[in-house]
Amino acid sequence: MTAPAADRGPRIGPGALVLVVGPSGAGKDTLIALARQMCADDPRITFARRIVTREPSGAEVHDSVSVSDFDAAAGQGAYAVWWEAHELKYALPAAIDADIRGGKTVVCNVSRAMVRHLRERYVDVSVVMVTAPKDVLLARLAARGRESGGDVAGRLDRAVSAGEESAPDEVIENIGDPHDGAVQLAGVLRERAQRSSPRPPGKGDIQ
Repeated sequence: MTAPAADRGPRIGPGALVLVVGPSGAGKDTLIALARQMCADDPRITFARRIVTREPSGAEVHDSVSVSDFDAAAGQGAYAVWWEAHELKYALPAAIDADIRGGKTVVCNVSRAMVRHLRERYVDVSVVMVTAPKDVLLARLAARGRESGGDVAGRLDRAVSAGEESAPDEVIENIGDPHDGAVQLAGVLRERAQRSSPRPPGKGDIQ
């Protein structure tokens, strides 16, 4: 895992950054997609789409780019942050900084190893850990067919140690109906949005 040098300027705020982390196979993208639907009527909450040097698949939602295009965009300042993991490059678009400066709550799926770096860069950072029992994770990863058996076991072992360093503020155990986990995630997002950028009164609201 590598990451760019930390921004030594003032931390970015006043909006919130919610980091959804967890081991491969936990269902992070599924919960994020469902929570996005649940929060569609709240303009205070935005969902960042990752950029990855991997072809798109049904297992996760991201923008795919070549390594050369990724490097060129990074050099032009197109990314707020970027990192490398599992021989791939990942990034979050620079637009999240403007959203957070505007008081919005930004939600993104990141590597657990990036948590410390992001806590140093942004004023208000919350970590939501999505997890599941190891046998469930193994079954989900095997169904993807992207990793060999050794790769799967190794990634899960690394997830245990990395998870201890990510200091989650909320934990969602995604075992049964993913709708339940998404409701929990959406509740966290609304709470963070209310804290950083209260919704203006609407018609009929008591003032």
